[in-house]
Amino acid sequence: MKQGWEIKKLGEVCTFCSGYTPKESELLECGDVPYFKVSDMNHCDNLKYLTHTSLFLEDGCKVYPKHTIVFPKNGAAIATNKKRILAQDSVVDLNTGGVVANDALVYFEYLYLYFLNLDFRLHTRRGAVPTLDIAELKNKSIPVPPREEQERIVAELDCLSGVIERKREQLRELDALAQSIFYQMFGDPITNEKGWEVKKLGEIATSQIGITYKPENVSDNDEGTIVLRSSNIQNSTLCFEDIVRVKCEIKENKYVKDGDILMCSRNGSFRLVGKVAMIANLPEPMTYGAFMTIIRSPYQAYLFAFFKSPAFRTQLTTSKTATINQITVKMLDEIKVALPPLTLQQEFADKIERIEQQKKLISQSIKEVEDLFNSRMEYYFN
Repeated sequence: MKQGWEIKKLGEVCTFCSGYTPKESELLECGDVPYFKVSDMNHCDNLKYLTHTSLFLEDGCKVYPKHTIVFPKNGAAIATNKKRILAQDSVVDLNTGGVVANDALVYFEYLYLYFLNLDFRLHTRRGAVPTLDIAELKNKSIPVPPREEQERIVAELDCLSGVIERKREQLRELDALAQSIFYQMFGDPITNEKGWEVKKLGEIATSQIGITYKPENVSDNDEGTIVLRSSNIQNSTLCFEDIVRVKCEIKENKYVKDGDILMCSRNGSFRLVGKVAMIANLPEPMTYGAFMTIIRSPYQAYLFAFFKSPAFRTQLTTSKTATINQITVKMLDEIKVALPPLTLQQEFADKIERIEQQKKLISQSIKEVEDLFNSRMEYYFN
């Protein structure tokens, strides 16, 4: 053990607590106490803090104190070891668990990193709905260095996280450049001031939804086929931080191919419906889930940029329903696309290819820093 460090039980350094289901009369459209559901954890722009909820609670309701570390305690999120999120305000949460640090023993951001490194799958009771074994978690050991060392570790890992975020911002800037080139070359697809021929998407592309699988099909290890889901699309790029593998029969036409456009076609958050990523140079065969759609077309570079434009978002308004936000294949087939000449599209594709090469270099750099971050996490917490 490192000099000056102690080993304590997790139950000694923090208090475990649970959320509850509020009455409908307690829910407000605005207020001082934000209310988060499990699904809200998946839609946060910031991976560290809870954001973007549209529900609030009356004062006097049960709340988590500020700096509570919130995590899912049952369901598919546990089966797939979904990352935890640090709560920045007082919250009440549905179907989740949370821990509050004993500040005299452990710095809350240090505890957050410990939970971020924890594989919940190793502390789960299996059943129809996987559930965390809280009693087992309380008995788990945690390395506790002196407070000054805890703060130094947090600063080091935050520095690495900052480098990763700055590089991801570069990716976002390159995406913005690609959109700028799109509008410069083709004009606004909504007004179609250049008078391009208009086609329905179903005339120039084929669309297909992904596979449905059961909880028992989900692999507990690194075996099986990766299923691409909404969380695997980050900033219009494929991301593999959160993967699910399944062991089940997959038809040949349900594997993705280079040049496919992967789209989130169903999600609890309308703003995430329609987000896309281009499939290219995957390291292994992969399939995609039932809430996702693959679009195949000879015009993929142009369509990829079109799907990220307001013109496409505008046509999605009819996909909003009372129960879930979705885009069906039939809806996609009816989307109208202003289609420039193929020669101009090819010129655009060449420009985009150069941008994608820059993005690839940045993505490789991100992977290197992520590997360093993970190795430091391993050193401190394992």
